Amino acid sequence: MANIKSSLKRVDIAKRNAARNRAVKSEIKTFIKKFEAAVESANKDDARKYLSLVEKKLRKAASKNTFHKNAISRKIGQLTKKFNQMV
Repeated sequence: MANIKSSLKRVDIAKRNAARNRAVKSEIKTFIKKFEAAVESANKDDARKYLSLVEKKLRKAASKNTFHKNAISRKIGQLTKKFNQMV
C-alpha cells in the first residue's frame, strides 16, 4: 500500500475510474445485445434506433479512453454491416 499522500489519492482515483469504465462497458454491452435482438427479429426501426444509440455511446467511451478508438471504429463497422445486411 502506498504511503505518500498523492499516491493514496491516485489509488482512489483509479478505483473511481475503474468503476466508471465497468459501468460504461456494461451499458454498451446491453445496448449491443438489444440491437442484435432487433436485427434477429427483423425490426428495422428498433435496430436503427439502437445502432445510433450504441454508436453515440461507443464514441463517447472512446473519447474518455474506456476503449481504444480503433476498436470502437471496428465495432461500429461490424454493427453497421449487420444492419445493412438486414435491410
